[in-house]
Amino acid sequence: MTLLTRRTALALGLALLLPAVAGAADKPANLSVYFPPAGEWAHKTPAELGMDPAALAAAVQYAQSHETERALDFSDQDKTFGTRLGSMPTRRAHTNGVVIYKGYVVAEFGDTQFVDPTYSVAKSMLSTVAGVAVRDGRIGPLDEPVGKRVNDGGYASARNAQVTWKQHLQQETEWEGSLWGKNADFVGKEAFGAGERKPRALAAPGTHYEYNDVRINRFALSLLRVFDQSVPDVFQEQIMDPIGASNTWKWVPYTNSYVELHGKLTPSVSGGTRWGGGMWINSWDMARFGYLWLRGGQWNGRAVLPAAYVKEALAPSANGPDYGYLWWLNTEGKNLPGLPANAYAALGAGSNTIVVSPDHDLVVVWRWHAGNPAEFAKRVIAAIR
Repeated sequence: MTLLTRRTALALGLALLLPAVAGAADKPANLSVYFPPAGEWAHKTPAELGMDPAALAAAVQYAQSHETERALDFSDQDKTFGTRLGSMPTRRAHTNGVVIYKGYVVAEFGDTQFVDPTYSVAKSMLSTVAGVAVRDGRIGPLDEPVGKRVNDGGYASARNAQVTWKQHLQQETEWEGSLWGKNADFVGKEAFGAGERKPRALAAPGTHYEYNDVRINRFALSLLRVFDQSVPDVFQEQIMDPIGASNTWKWVPYTNSYVELHGKLTPSVSGGTRWGGGMWINSWDMARFGYLWLRGGQWNGRAVLPAAYVKEALAPSANGPDYGYLWWLNTEGKNLPGLPANAYAALGAGSNTIVVSPDHDLVVVWRWHAGNPAEFAKRVIAAIR
């Protein structure tokens, strides 16, 4: 099938179940695990990998027929999330996705090359940057207070001085303060839209889970401090380049989220697109990112992440709703109903999702969809014979 034919099929919104490509993209005979080179990803037919073609096609049809009701032009952004701090695209793609089974592409549908905000999937990407910091010794034990290494005033109060890296990763900091014009209390409809909450007394750091983008943005700034470099630069150099990602993704800062570093203004990025900006990326690069985690942080013989960090990141926290280090887990079988207990996901509003099922050697990227992402993944798994 020619590239033109493939693109035409994508434009028609058809699932592509393609044969393996020849040459370097094929799985080497002497290796048990395939890693896609930069710029390509080998395809195999369902039959080649022991899948039921009709069942897989039905799974893709299900995914195509369940598109989100989010506005195509993002005109619902402010009402949903509150006053913007960063830019937004003028439109989004329709629902699209990629299915990676045993390392190979077995299905794709929609405009998978479209670069779109992926919302809180960026949180799982921040977790990955933190893993690099652990690997390189830029942060010590994760139970160490962040303020031991970050001295910009964000952890100066008695409360915030208790906050640890692990608490940031598990969203249990109860960090108090404002950042980039948003207060961590999430009080006020103008600032927070439908996501506002009622005032409450803060708990002790490490004792209460709250999904809170202000605190995540503080975490992102703290990572910038320990790397002494922008997080997008670290993400590109230490993660995306090694796994062969494209150069089309971009981590967009807010208009006011800049700090002085070595005499010049450097952007500090967010852990989502709640207030604009955030990670804008295509489905293929999301699939590579998910595949890195499926392979335990290893990529073609290179330890991108420490294996011990990946294991810790996928263990549930004490207070979260089955939550790891900025990854949604399925230990209790509630977040991804019907999937194995060790399945996990990066979830972003919209919905933009990456589901990983180690038991099935499977990564499923599904974007701009309605309903739980497990529904598509379950149907893909049902096609595995």
